[in-house]
Amino acid sequence: MEKVYQTAINMNKSIYSIFIGAATLTTLSACQEGYVEGFLNTPTKRPDATATVVEDDKDLQYNGIKLPDVWPPQRDYKTEIRNGMTPFYLEEKPKVINVNVGRQLFVDDFLIASTSLQRKYYYPEYVSNNPVLSPVEDWELKGTHGGFAAPFSDGIWYDEKDQLFKMWYLAAGGTYKIDEYGVTCYAVSKDGIVWEKPKLNVVSGTNIVRYNTKRDASSMWLDKQETDANKRYKLFEVAGGAGKWKYNYLTSADGKQWQEQNAPSGAIVDRSTVFKNPFRNVWAWSMRHNVRVNKGDKYTIRARDYMENADPMLGNQAAKAQLSSFWFGPWKDELKHPHYNNDDGSPGIYNLDAIPYESIMLGQFTIWQGPENDVAAKDNVIKRNQVMIGYSRDGYSWYRKDMNPFLPVNDDATTWNNGNVQSVVGSPLIVGDKLYFYVSGRRLSGTAEFVSTGLATLRRDGFVSMSGSGELTTEKLKFDGEYLFVNATVRGSLAVELLDENDNVIKGFAKDDCVTIKGDQTKQIVKWKNNSSLKNLKNKLIKIKFYSTDADLYAFWISPWESGESRGYTAGGGPNLNVKGIDTK
Repeated sequence: MEKVYQTAINMNKSIYSIFIGAATLTTLSACQEGYVEGFLNTPTKRPDATATVVEDDKDLQYNGIKLPDVWPPQRDYKTEIRNGMTPFYLEEKPKVINVNVGRQLFVDDFLIASTSLQRKYYYPEYVSNNPVLSPVEDWELKGTHGGFAAPFSDGIWYDEKDQLFKMWYLAAGGTYKIDEYGVTCYAVSKDGIVWEKPKLNVVSGTNIVRYNTKRDASSMWLDKQETDANKRYKLFEVAGGAGKWKYNYLTSADGKQWQEQNAPSGAIVDRSTVFKNPFRNVWAWSMRHNVRVNKGDKYTIRARDYMENADPMLGNQAAKAQLSSFWFGPWKDELKHPHYNNDDGSPGIYNLDAIPYESIMLGQFTIWQGPENDVAAKDNVIKRNQVMIGYSRDGYSWYRKDMNPFLPVNDDATTWNNGNVQSVVGSPLIVGDKLYFYVSGRRLSGTAEFVSTGLATLRRDGFVSMSGSGELTTEKLKFDGEYLFVNATVRGSLAVELLDENDNVIKGFAKDDCVTIKGDQTKQIVKWKNNSSLKNLKNKLIKIKFYSTDADLYAFWISPWESGESRGYTAGGGPNLNVKGIDTK
């Protein structure tokens, strides 16, 4: 069934034009458009007449951002509970943006000084053979009440050392469950599509790796920058049962045999998660908090608290859900349930999972749209959760202009993802020119609920493009690479020009000197007639000006190598990528 999205967006106090897109369930190779956002052609700011060479400032982040003096910022839940947030670094951009780390994505206005192009949004396509993992084993079933075999955040990663896709997921438990709480299982795959459930010795004859705990969500992190082999796998398990939830912190050398670190957190709420922000070398605790703003309110609002720490164990011990650590609640324009009146606190933030991808943090926001559990049970429906996308350049401040579902439910009651999809830690994985996004999905069979694992794919870097015919000029940039690359689909032509900080064309790098780019490539080197290297421009201030004729520009980056590695983070990893989780030779 086709879904059509049409959204009006207010950006920089200007109303942008809208493009209607369609979502369809198709094959592995498909990638679809969502809508397009017109972009105001603002005049280029007159740069300061400063020296062309800049020195490093130790107080600046990897991209040139300077964090506020109070960090994390203090936010008032009473006034901000339904306002989402706006990143401070978009309101006051750095004077110079450092682009040494990763592919540079046009997911917001951070990189752009002026443009006449339009921003177009894209969404992954579910593969045709979903689900890729289903509850079929005895320990994945709930008897007559259905089954569960899917990550509840948990984790799906590619381990470059073993050259395997690896999955940790929640299973219903069968005879191994405690009360209604399930167990943690492990699966492997050679291609990320066909999965095997190996028989392990934790519970003989099963793929169970963790049991005898009243678990809810968990976050399994394959820490590719970890130097201690025994701690390469890190597990933050939300356990304890209703009213007793806390994070347990465990480590492992292989992801199968786990060692408890005896560092439980303070009191938290279910559906809390953890992620690593390697750009700032901190771990972040993303804690759900059901907030009642006023005593007389008949419902709570699902929101998040935040805490960070460079040490995962010490941070876990300190983690505690409390309103003094309020982070964000739902944005003003969150989508609502199409059939229920939302007189129950919805929509709300059910979960946030985040991961480093190239030069940014990707956030997958699971948005609860209603109805509440008691209404869902009475009407025999699944409460509706859909995954939306957000972007951050500091790991705390999130940019969410696009409110359309990134990973949607399917309103066909017979489908695996009928009423509820939720994000998975590790997504996306990079498989050639595609990104793999895994999700859990739920359906009802009678009154029994079945939860399975699904897969959707997207073009690499293909979240947004600057689209159409026109020009785009970046802000002032600093770099130490040599070779300029783009990810683009060019139906007409694409040419690139380099400017100095005063908007003068740099000799040898004019538009007319550029070897015109055509075709569709996720990694295309940019060359000029007498230049392919930017070596002589290292650490100088430049701007990049793109001239587009009927093209989609997804990303650019400047690499030290002619082979085009970006030095950005590779999210959940993928075949033929670096074992350190960074795109480098």
